[in-house]
Amino acid sequence: MTTMRSTPTSGVPPRHMVVRQARPSDVDDVAAIERRAFSDPWSASSFRALFGNPVVDFAVAEDTITGRLLGYVVAWIVVDEAEIANLAVAEGMRRGGIGTRLLDHALEAAAKRKARVVFLEVRESNAAAQALYLSRQFAVAGRRAKYYRKPVEDALVLRREL
Repeated sequence: MTTMRSTPTSGVPPRHMVVRQARPSDVDDVAAIERRAFSDPWSASSFRALFGNPVVDFAVAEDTITGRLLGYVVAWIVVDEAEIANLAVAEGMRRGGIGTRLLDHALEAAAKRKARVVFLEVRESNAAAQALYLSRQFAVAGRRAKYYRKPVEDALVLRREL
């Protein structure tokens, strides 16, 4: 379900940002970002269920001065394949490099766990997210008809070799 809203904003990432592993105390903020970013959002309980799962890499971008969460990424890494399952950046902070930092984190985590390929789905209409993924050498590998709900839309399946 990886998509990012393509609405441009004036936000830029803070000078003091770190990408770190998510903690259970982050879930409410992550769920709030999720609700604002997606028309069919994951629930807070879905995010809570990720903790303790050995195939999951769940990371957040945090402003180290204010403690505000700026975005998050969820990836599944199983044997030699990974999937970026979810990535979102807080409203007002998009188009400033946070999504790139989160995506790079997920790619590095997959490589460290010996994944050879990474997949993700993105809304066909989400040009901003597609540009981000293409900038990191993802390529279209297929299409999933009517994959997204609210509104119904096809997903492009993207793939990248590591």
